[in-house]
Amino acid sequence: MKALFDGKSKMWSSVPPGASVAIFFVLLCVVGLLEAMQIAYFAVAKLPEAERGGSYFAKKTCKLLFANKARGLAAFMIGRQLSVVSCMFFVARITSVHLDEGDENIWGVSNGVQELFNTGLLGSLIVAIIGSISWRLIASAFPLIFVHNPIVYVFLRICLFLEMTGVCSGAWVLAAIHKKIAGFQRDEVYIGTAEERAAGKQGDDDSVVAPGPGHIIPATSFGHNPLDEDEPTTIEEIEDLEQQLVRHKKEIESRLAAVKDRKKVLEQGPEASTESEQIA
Repeated sequence: MKALFDGKSKMWSSVPPGASVAIFFVLLCVVGLLEAMQIAYFAVAKLPEAERGGSYFAKKTCKLLFANKARGLAAFMIGRQLSVVSCMFFVARITSVHLDEGDENIWGVSNGVQELFNTGLLGSLIVAIIGSISWRLIASAFPLIFVHNPIVYVFLRICLFLEMTGVCSGAWVLAAIHKKIAGFQRDEVYIGTAEERAAGKQGDDDSVVAPGPGHIIPATSFGHNPLDEDEPTTIEEIEDLEQQLVRHKKEIESRLAAVKDRKKVLEQGPEASTESEQIA
């Protein structure tokens, strides 16, 4: 163990500094992608199936995650955690500082500042901001982009393989015990499925809820539009496409009406805005 964490160990001294920097940024991106996948998948889980997109990788991803009461999503969480922990071991090793007696401080800083560097705090801040939080914010606003991404699908497969090895299978047992003791129920028991909520018009009020981090924006990446399916060849496919188009048309008309109402209120001045709010 001493050799593993010793900065002068033979294992790490054989790696050139340039390679260490390259490895650091690659692992930083891997950690960030895994963090974003977690946010994106949980956001998409609450969407109706028709709104998850029809691209090849979107269908494959959703089939892996949400089949069998979303067991794939739970398995992904285990594999994702194993992957993140593995990457963090290497990132921590790269960002840790070890100086022998007589070595000069980094950038010629004072001994007090060098002690701060030695704690690894700066490396932790970099990983938290660049390798985690920023990716999470992007995924919260654009989850469908990650679902349609073929690279993300590859990492999903890797995470599921790691879970399949059984290294952390004890987590399933502990989760089942916790569920039994606490009496947990699936969200659908309380709020219904996404399709049931959409049928009951229980979605967000877009005239009040502004798009941004935490609110899903339809994916347009990779030249894909959720309605750009293959040309329908049967009556059933045509009717299904027609229903999707009508639903999107109503949604657009509703949004336009809300925008026009808001525009009229703003044109009439702040007094009219206050009166409309009091009436509401």
